[in-house]
This record gives sequence, structure tokens and C-alpha cells, in this order.
Amino acid sequence: MFKNRTAITTILAAFFPAVISISGILAHAQGRLEAQYGITMAGVPIGNIVWHVEIGNNFYATSANGKASRVLSVLISGEGSVTTSGKIENAQMAPTYFSSSFFDEDGKTELQVIFAAGISKELIIQEPLKKHKLIPLDDVDRRGVTDPLSAMLISANARDGVMESANCNHMLPIFDGRRRYNLVLTYKRMDNVKNEHGYSGPILVCGAILQPIGGYRADSMIVKYVASKSDIEFWFAPITGTSVLAPIRMIVPTLIGMLKIQADRFEAVASSALDSTLSFPKIPSGSDSHRKTESSHH
Repeated sequence: MFKNRTAITTILAAFFPAVISISGILAHAQGRLEAQYGITMAGVPIGNIVWHVEIGNNFYATSANGKASRVLSVLISGEGSVTTSGKIENAQMAPTYFSSSFFDEDGKTELQVIFAAGISKELIIQEPLKKHKLIPLDDVDRRGVTDPLSAMLISANARDGVMESANCNHMLPIFDGRRRYNLVLTYKRMDNVKNEHGYSGPILVCGAILQPIGGYRADSMIVKYVASKSDIEFWFAPITGTSVLAPIRMIVPTLIGMLKIQADRFEAVASSALDSTLSFPKIPSGSDSHRKTESSHH
């Protein structure tokens, strides 16, 4: 999504960016979130993100699209979209399908990932002709992972309460079909947010540490820089009608200044009939005519 796709794109993906134990309340809760985020770098507006989430009785679906441009388009440019759908099984959010499509100065990258029984299979539909040498992934790296969008829907333990500090304490193993990384979240503090369009009230601030594993350029200075920082913050707010928290703000240091993604609109509503309206992407069959690269493990 950005000029250094292996680094900044990962940061933005992480924002949407779980296989987390949760209470039984989620299986009977329904809610919808419509959010719009502004992206700034060192205080300068550079783009925006639109995020849509629907949570039903047994299924969830979420999609996001974004574009970086304006003043810093010389340094940061591109646009893309991501989509996820999954099931809510045994009080857990389990993605089944993830797709992403990004376009930047290198060209278009289009990926899909299928999740089943703790195993992920990636499908490369299109990638730029220009390729970079990346840190390789092994079979273990693709097991027990979640996608970037599902990872950012933090499911609260009802015994502690939606806004309790314990809901920050998670390690999120994320795989987007190319990059594999962990986000380690820990409780930092409680705070408040005021939003003219949607949610205003208490929020849960989690500190985050990025742990790159594979799928990155070994010489990426910005990945090394961000991974060395301990002052990354994710601000989470509740989705009405559910026990799920979603990010309303993210702050992360980079080599060229502080990257901030903040919701200008964060409207969450409860719904009693989402299951009948949820739309899930069709999972491609093995006979797909596109060139594909798969990783499966038995």
C-alpha cells in the first residue's frame, strides 16, 4: 500500500488487523460497525481507510479499503482492499477466507488465503514482475494463524467485562498470504475518546510490539525500526450489541515520523437480523485457472 510495501503496508494491515478464547456471549450477539479513518504521518494528512464489520449469530464478515495520497504521495502512495469472512465456533472467531488486493508503484498484488482446521493455504492470483528477496516462511509459520482483519476484532472475556485490562493481553499470530508476524498486546491504560460521528466514551489502550517472522525484505530498515519500538498503541472501543472490541485509533513510530490512524467516524449498532444479510465471498476451487501457490500441511 505504501512505497515500502513490506513495512508500512504491514503496519496498516495490522490495524485491521484473532484466534482468541472468548465467552459464550459472542455466539448470541449481533452488531454492525461502520468506520472511517484518517491517516496522518508526522501530523500531515496522507490518506484514509473505510472499514465495515458485521457480526451475526454464527458468522462474521468484514472488509476494508484504503488509499494513501495527498501531500506525501511522493513517499507514500498506493491503494488497496481486504476482505474476510469466518465462523464463530466454540466461542471463538475463526476466519475461513481472506483476500487482499493492493496496487503501488511495483504493480498489483492480489492474494487469497483459506483457513481450515488450523491450517492456512495461500493463493497468489497476481503479483508484480519486480520481486524482492524475502525472509522465507516454513510450514509451522502457517499453522494456527489468523488474518489481519480478524486479528483486530478483539473478543472480550465476559467474566472480566468488555473494557477490562485483561482483554489487552493477547499474542496475535497474523498471516496475510505473504507476510507472517506476531502482534503482542499488553495493557497500557484506560482513556476516553470523543467522536462527533459515533462512539464517545471509555476506551482500552493496549501497547503493542511487532514481531516480524517472515515474508519481509531482510534489509528493510523500517521493519527493524518498528520492531524495536515499545511505544506502539492500539485504542479499542466496543461494538454495540457484541462483546467485541475494534480499534478506533492506532499510533506507531516510523523513521519519517509518527504514523497515526484515527477514526473520524465510528458508528456501531446492535442488530437482530444480521445473519440473514451477511454476504460471504465465494471460496475459489482447486480448479481456479489463475496461477497459484499453496501451502498445506497434514
